[in-house]
Amino acid sequence: MGYSVKIQKAAADRLSQRRLTAKRESDFRREEIFAKLPKAAELEKGIADSGIKAARAVVSGGNVTEVLEGLKRQNLAMQEELERILVSNGYPADALEPQYSCKRCSDTGYYDENGRTLMCSCLKQALTECACEELNRHAPLKLSTFESFNVDLYPDETDSNGVNPHRHMERVVRYCTGYAGSFTPESKSLLMCGATGLGKTHLSLAIANEVIKRGYGVIYVSAPAIIAHYESQMRSRSDTDELLDMATDCDLLIIDDLGSEFINQFSVSHIYNLINSRLLSRKPVIINTNLTMRELEKSYSYRLVSRLNGEAEKLNFFGKDIRIAKKRNN
Repeated sequence: MGYSVKIQKAAADRLSQRRLTAKRESDFRREEIFAKLPKAAELEKGIADSGIKAARAVVSGGNVTEVLEGLKRQNLAMQEELERILVSNGYPADALEPQYSCKRCSDTGYYDENGRTLMCSCLKQALTECACEELNRHAPLKLSTFESFNVDLYPDETDSNGVNPHRHMERVVRYCTGYAGSFTPESKSLLMCGATGLGKTHLSLAIANEVIKRGYGVIYVSAPAIIAHYESQMRSRSDTDELLDMATDCDLLIIDDLGSEFINQFSVSHIYNLINSRLLSRKPVIINTNLTMRELEKSYSYRLVSRLNGEAEKLNFFGKDIRIAKKRNN
């Protein structure tokens, strides 16, 4: 996946900050330990000095092998004694070393394996996180939470379809809360269907908030914005498409207002390919739409609706436009 220079710098800065924090905490911890355990400071100095002596022995010549073996034994003995002192005083054996977030690369983002320098998974994760944050910067994620979703705005009486909107939406909220709490990148996709103003966007963003808190990458985008982006990319003929890469590869993709975009062969083709690629890869997508299943089939094709029916959990939203009820209550 290609990332812009801005995203790459943000990810590198994130790892650099982790490394700096680990070193700073290590310095504080060393001062505390050496003040409490002078013998530990003496041993560490001896270990460092043995390295200097080894370098001098190599330069001086003579029976280098014998000298180096002696210094090595001495060094190991001091290390073992230092570890015993630390552990017996309640510290981890490696308490004097920086405690990096990633043990493999020491928060540098790269590690060596079989003579090759490889990108560490922690840097890949940082790139994903930074890209998601940048793409979601203008999304109303913080405005929608489960706590702010008010089911009392839904009528507590059976409608002409035999549905009690209040009780039904209580079940929908419980399902969404459970979905967010147990989310994994292999979770089922969701299809939220219902008239405008019934809380589909609110609940999908509430899920996004919880999933992001748990460390997963989430992309939220409206169907019209996706099509506008595709059209822009087509005009610019750019080889790098960060939004498309992230929408395809992120842990959770949320497509809001499916069906509100201008529907033509171009938009249908691109929307279908994006959703289908997610479903084929078993990567979850949450789709919000005001269209019925029959209208979706008419607009996008039987194939897409068939796939959604088979692989997505359908959540129907009932009631009257709660935005009107909110205004009345305010």
